[in-house]
Amino acid sequence: MRALGVLPLLFGAASVGFHLYLVFAGLWPHLVTRPLHLMLAIPWVFFLGAEGGRLSRWSGYALGVLGLASGAYIIAYHRPLADQYGSLEGWLQITVAILLIVTVLEMARRAIKAVLPAVAAVVLLYGAFGHLVPGHFGHGELPAGYFLGTLVITEGGLWSTLTGVSVGVIAPFIILGAFISAGAAGTGFMALAQQVAGRFRAGAAKVAVLSSAMYGTISGVAAANTASTGMVTIPAMKRLGYPPSLAAAVEVVASTGGQIMPPLMGATVFVMAELLHRPYLEIMGAATPPAVLFFLTAWWGVHQFAIRLNLRPMGTADLPGWGLVARTVPFFLVPFTILIVFLAFTRFTPAYAAAVAIVVTVLMLIADPDGRVSLSGWLSRILTGIVGAGRQVANIAAIIVCASLIVGVFNMTGIGVKITSLILSASGGDLWLALLLTGLASLVLGMELPTTAAYIIAVAVAGPALVELGLPELYAHMFVFWYALLCTITPPVCGNVFIAAGIAQTPWIPVSLRAMQLGIGLFIVPLGFVSNPSLLALSEAPILTLLATAKVGLGVWLISFAAIDPFRRWWSRPVAMVLGAAVIFLGGV
Repeated sequence: MRALGVLPLLFGAASVGFHLYLVFAGLWPHLVTRPLHLMLAIPWVFFLGAEGGRLSRWSGYALGVLGLASGAYIIAYHRPLADQYGSLEGWLQITVAILLIVTVLEMARRAIKAVLPAVAAVVLLYGAFGHLVPGHFGHGELPAGYFLGTLVITEGGLWSTLTGVSVGVIAPFIILGAFISAGAAGTGFMALAQQVAGRFRAGAAKVAVLSSAMYGTISGVAAANTASTGMVTIPAMKRLGYPPSLAAAVEVVASTGGQIMPPLMGATVFVMAELLHRPYLEIMGAATPPAVLFFLTAWWGVHQFAIRLNLRPMGTADLPGWGLVARTVPFFLVPFTILIVFLAFTRFTPAYAAAVAIVVTVLMLIADPDGRVSLSGWLSRILTGIVGAGRQVANIAAIIVCASLIVGVFNMTGIGVKITSLILSASGGDLWLALLLTGLASLVLGMELPTTAAYIIAVAVAGPALVELGLPELYAHMFVFWYALLCTITPPVCGNVFIAAGIAQTPWIPVSLRAMQLGIGLFIVPLGFVSNPSLLALSEAPILTLLATAKVGLGVWLISFAAIDPFRRWWSRPVAMVLGAAVIFLGGV
């Protein structure tokens, strides 16, 4: 407890208790639950996460206190504020609104990077002064009281439905992942991955692929995936003689896939379900075939490098044995199975399913990885899960609430519609050119923004254009999401590459180049499900989905082969590239 700290435990317990209570408590006013969600995140960023010099720390303390007071004002007066219909009255309410917006911007800057709040600040300035912009991109003047009020006392800004998803759905799943990670689940899926994949050629690399896929089901955060599994897999690969740049690149590509691996998908799946007004299970089902293709692509790339560099399997002495697998896999498999059963075969909400899985997970934490019951270890693991959950919920809240400001201004000013018309004009009405422009925009946004934020912004401006050109909404959203997550392996800004290169103790540029070689086929997969629509239709046409998956998989394998070419024949690369493109794009399934 001393190692974790008293304040993190208190704040973590408050956050976990509040979000789980909401699962069972029924409906609360949105102007209560959503400000509370923000207030529970503020201490992690401004008090516990305060860094830098004295000025930075004390300004953080002051802004955190003001943010908490402003949130408390919204909660205390939520009934009369709701009756004002988005129009502020008096200097006090305007001050509260400004303080809340500044708090959210600074919170996002401290929690992640400066880019998201900078984009939000530019969008806010456009909302306030866009009536001065001449021509097509101007908008009608918005009175200050109405503009700020819509952002702060209605569901059109800070307390939007996106924030509601963060409160009611994302938070319980993050709490579940934190408690699973606090136990022996990490040992379990790493042992299973080593036992299953370690005997193959390039076994250590294939262990990284398989373990990252399993870790992604409970994390959905590429950086966390790289940092956790990479601490095991990268040194193991280096010990077996892998080039350090390849060892790091394998972990980078595999960990990136964690963000598209159901059920968590980096919290984006819940946002997507809300924006599309579709059941969470439907989105998860649609994402499964592309996720399988993602990890198959990484596996194929690793195997081709294994042939090219003569990479060996793991030694028998390095394998954990099926006994350890049997003792530790249930820590991961039992809550995961409960979650899937509740989602697929009952009418309970995803949040309720997560809550049940949390209860089971907490009970299972009483056992050590070797199967022995330990009350002291149980308490330690529960406290670790509480602190981890509180910190992760706060980080997601900082992203979602700040992104909600951007979406709110888009809705008020109509700038999204104007950008959509610009995309349509630039593409000349051609869907494939619009897809290319959208993919590039998603990659650029994702270079400096968290994947969820990049997806929200990109789909708000480009999604309607793709839909207007005939692409179904689900396909447009999945397309944008996929390219937003691929930024983690795309130079020049590729956060996962930097983490993995640090673990491997090697320069990041060779790691990035190797990652692009391994993952080049991944850039084709979104185009594959546009040209083969059955790939995302698992629930409606499973047989056609299997055929489409096999077809796109073959094409992606050929393109990956062209990038790596283990045999280095002069003619094999262009032939494989042409055949791969032909398989994917001709005769859609």
